[in-house]
Amino acid sequence: MTAPLAFITGASSGIGQALALRFYEAGYRVALVARRSADLQSWVTQKAWPTERAVVYGADVRDAAAITAVGRACTAAHGLPDVVIACAGLSIGMDTAEWADLDVMRSIYETNNLGTAATFQPFVRAMCERGSGRLVGIASVNGIRGIPGHGAYCSSKAAVISYCESLRGECRPFGVKVVTLSPGYVKTPLTSANPYNMPFALEASDFANRAFHAIEAGTSYRVIPWQMGILAKLLRVLPNAVFDRVLASRPRKKREGE
Repeated sequence: MTAPLAFITGASSGIGQALALRFYEAGYRVALVARRSADLQSWVTQKAWPTERAVVYGADVRDAAAITAVGRACTAAHGLPDVVIACAGLSIGMDTAEWADLDVMRSIYETNNLGTAATFQPFVRAMCERGSGRLVGIASVNGIRGIPGHGAYCSSKAAVISYCESLRGECRPFGVKVVTLSPGYVKTPLTSANPYNMPFALEASDFANRAFHAIEAGTSYRVIPWQMGILAKLLRVLPNAVFDRVLASRPRKKREGE
């Protein structure tokens, strides 16, 4: 119980799993959460991680009652986490002209936005009372400008950035750090079917290592890799007419089932 504790959602694959491995290797105890908890438990068992260092919970972050209950159970059994990472995310293309895609948008918002807030909720007051802790939101460089065919995801990640900025101001007087990470392209199952080039794409392990150091430092906001941060800033200042022309020929993100 003396080792620090990291609570990580979305840990069954991709960025979440890479972060779980990085924090474990750094000496943390890890409480890992996923919808596919059986897959996650198989991975933890394969790693031969002892139960006193790694525990698995099953919950869908879209179910606020379920994920907040898991947070409370983790604290009761293992103590208040030192780091909480809301990593569960959903990325699907959408077409507003398609009625069915309104449900896609709802699911993305429930996962990326409500899920982030619900992940943090059980820990905020207790961390503030303790006077320490790190709450980590996973945004995206795609939250900086809207990409055609990707409206639900881009807008959800823009909301993550603003939400975490608000929460940072609320928690700062109490010594709790809120860290916003905006990944560029990371090679994960979530991005494997992207029909377009992914400049400066990182392996998940490389992203996790850079993210770990940003979290440990309590950095308020960081784009990883830094090259994507520069590119995103350039896109942000482009006049709309130029931005629209730049993206006119870019393939759209695949819709569900495509």
